[in-house]
Amino acid sequence: MLDFGAVSLEWGTLLTQAIVFLLLLLLVRKLAMGPIVGIMEKRRQHIENQISTAERNRAEAEALLAEQRRVLDEARAESKAIIDRATKQASDEANKIVAEAQAASERLKADASAELAREVEKAKLELREQMTSLSVLLASKIIEKELDEAAQKSTVDKFLAQVGDRL
Repeated sequence: MLDFGAVSLEWGTLLTQAIVFLLLLLLVRKLAMGPIVGIMEKRRQHIENQISTAERNRAEAEALLAEQRRVLDEARAESKAIIDRATKQASDEANKIVAEAQAASERLKADASAELAREVEKAKLELREQMTSLSVLLASKIIEKELDEAAQKSTVDKFLAQVGDRL
């Protein structure tokens, strides 16, 4: 017997309790720990599968996101190129229209200047013809009246007054 003051143990009881403890430990290990360990192992495998599936899904999502970003960048670049081409084409069209308008304006100016020159030449020609006919008329009047100098001067003044009224 072992004596610890208030507690005393007997060797037979101690040995019986140790044997019963070991038997219970074996039973618990055999009956309870095996299924618990199996359940824990299945749970561990399930969690590992979920983690690998989640990582695979995350990698696929990142790849898809990268692809979408690349496609979006391509679309942006293409739309910028389209806008640039449209802007250049509009600018070229505007320049062409302005050039055509300037050319038409220059043609109209040249035509107007030529028309004006023709009209001036025509007016000069008509004036020469009138002056010629008036000179002939004046000469004939002077010849008709062989007058003295004062009479000739009076005739020329009257003639010039008549010519002034016609012009």
